[in-house]
Amino acid sequence: MTLTLRTLFAALLSLAIALPAGAEPAPRIYTQAELDQMLAPVALYPDPLLSQLLMAATYPLEVSEAARWSRANPGLQGDDAVRAAQNEDWDPSVKSLLAFPQILARMDENPGWTQALGDAFLAQEPQVMDTVQQLRRRAQAAGNLQSSDQLYVQQQGQTIVLMPPRPEYVYVPYYDPFVVYGPWWWPAYRPVYWAPWPRQYAVRVSVGFFFGNFDWRRRQARVVNVNNYYYRPPQVVSRTVVVERNRWQHDPSHRRGVTYRTPEVRQRFAEFQPRNGTAIRRDEMRRPEERHQVLSRPAEQPRVQQQAPQVQRPVPQVQRPQTERRERAEPRQERREHREQERQQAQQSSAPQVQRQAPVVQPQTQRPAAQAQRPPVERKERAERRQERHEDRKQAHEERQESRQAERRGDRAQKGGERS
Repeated sequence: MTLTLRTLFAALLSLAIALPAGAEPAPRIYTQAELDQMLAPVALYPDPLLSQLLMAATYPLEVSEAARWSRANPGLQGDDAVRAAQNEDWDPSVKSLLAFPQILARMDENPGWTQALGDAFLAQEPQVMDTVQQLRRRAQAAGNLQSSDQLYVQQQGQTIVLMPPRPEYVYVPYYDPFVVYGPWWWPAYRPVYWAPWPRQYAVRVSVGFFFGNFDWRRRQARVVNVNNYYYRPPQVVSRTVVVERNRWQHDPSHRRGVTYRTPEVRQRFAEFQPRNGTAIRRDEMRRPEERHQVLSRPAEQPRVQQQAPQVQRPVPQVQRPQTERRERAEPRQERREHREQERQQAQQSSAPQVQRQAPVVQPQTQRPAAQAQRPPVERKERAERRQERHEDRKQAHEERQESRQAERRGDRAQKGGERS
């Protein structure tokens, strides 16, 4: 017994020595209690809306920027809000939430919950989807989840699918998690509570507004509408990661410098390169406690900082065409000078007495006189040769015409003999 305790103590001591001073354990994945806690206020949303809400949560900084934009444009929702923000460089899932300003406001009020929801979706996507189904079954068992004019509930085996009854109207439900699921089963992990909005409202959107949905059998988020007017697939490159077709793909370039929670997720997206190689802005690399100050700036400042480096890029490209134009202009200038010299020499040959009385001073770059007198003779010879070729072709053409006419006459004579 003494030997066993001594061996155990030695193993623990060696482990403590192996760990560097101040080292912290790797972040763990979320427990089931934590997943129930964070998914409780949104698990009963229609599947298309919930899928894009989970996608958008993986870009917490862009969600905060979109919420600030929505507050600055209080009269816009639905398609009008999304179209008005087409020039914003946000992920399509974030842009889609502009149609639902109340949801954006709640996500911005609790940024810690938003980031945790996105981290859980990236690291534990199958478990997140299983948790959504468990919460829906609890609400159904409590008698608080059934089809209505605002929500269509479809039972597919053990899977509960929630869809809008009409694709052009999406009702955003508000419910109290402490009531809709029955007695809460995790006393130490009370569900996230959202302040209620005035009423259950409907948002009008175009048919095909949502590009995302769930594949409950594979427990994956999918892209089901690639023809959506605001959806653009992420253009990221990875040499080792193969992405399944139509499966939703996280775009690390829209993460804006926010670190991933677990080492596995960091390693998964370390192979991806940003779409255009744009460097992350400095204000997005600040510590978490400083981000609130960054997000409280006016919406226009980050946009100016992002566009400022792009003004200097075309400078080397502007000078290059000027150099090329100068290089192309030099041969044209030489040709003009050469023609001017020929014209002057032609005038001199026609008036030799003027040349003897007032010789023309020619620049040093002018060619020798012997070479300058050749072009008029050569042009005359070339003109004569062209005239001869023209006459030869004309004669050959006439000969061919005569031969054809002779053949026709012979044919007609032969046909006349056969008839006789």
